[in-house]
Amino acid sequence: MRYVRLDTPKPLSKIGLGTWQFGSREWGYGPDYERLAAQIVRRAVELGVTVFDTAELYGFGRSERILGAALAADRDKVVVATKIFPVLPVASVVQQRAVASAARLGVTSIDLYQVHQPNPVVNDHRTMLGMRGLQDVGLVGEVGVSNYSLRRWQVAEAALGRRVLSNQVRYSMLDRKPEADLLPYAEQAGRLVIAYSPLAQGFLSGRYDANHPPTGTVRRANPYFLPENLERGTALIETLRQVAAAHDATPSQIALAYVLRHPNVVAIPGASTVEQLERNAAAAEIDLTEDEYAALVNAARAFRPITGLAALPRMLKARAGR
Repeated sequence: MRYVRLDTPKPLSKIGLGTWQFGSREWGYGPDYERLAAQIVRRAVELGVTVFDTAELYGFGRSERILGAALAADRDKVVVATKIFPVLPVASVVQQRAVASAARLGVTSIDLYQVHQPNPVVNDHRTMLGMRGLQDVGLVGEVGVSNYSLRRWQVAEAALGRRVLSNQVRYSMLDRKPEADLLPYAEQAGRLVIAYSPLAQGFLSGRYDANHPPTGTVRRANPYFLPENLERGTALIETLRQVAAAHDATPSQIALAYVLRHPNVVAIPGASTVEQLERNAAAAEIDLTEDEYAALVNAARAFRPITGLAALPRMLKARAGR
């Protein structure tokens, strides 16, 4: 496993584990999943994974409980990260929700406590007042944000009066906006970008095509998986396969290596099996050549998916067809 070179109390593994699926019925959660989740977490620790990300919203607290129980013997080795869903993120609410998350996780201190998304009404000064108080009493180590623009990230940091270590954003070969400003800022300022959905919910795995679309409810709600977009993505997937063949790897591993190429990025793909977790962790060791990276960049830029309002009627039609 490789690690980000930042001044943090615990090392930050380049590959982490996202646990949205833990306890979430839309991902197929069932009575046997807690046992499987524990196996995935234990194997991740064995492989040197140190970043484990959850949120109070995931499974309405079940993800935090499952993760906390699975990490019970390893809490001193890992970075436990969770997020507050900012319905009314004033200082007192932030502090109450942190206490509740810590209890579900079974920890005395949350290593990284993040604001799940910017609140359009409550400014970050009120939120960060609560975060600062949590740090002062030791209930929170580092503060992070999620889905923030660069400007709002900087405003949040000014409001906290200390570093806001991380910004968790959607980043993959299909979602490259962070490359314009967030990634350069992270490298310049010694901050961290945490990439969620680094495989675009599996689009970049090569498992799906127009004749073999996904069946899960989460992916069916993603316009990337429209038959037209799966067809348009054929050349991109083929490029991933070609680069993967040169490394004896999978397309998913190459897609992860793409986002990990930046020194201040941690990717947090989910894993539904131990084997998938092992493949994800191995991606941290892949070094792409300049030519391979350029080929991936060109293939990603050439992909033109149907999204937004243009995708809506097609998605409604697809649902009606089912």
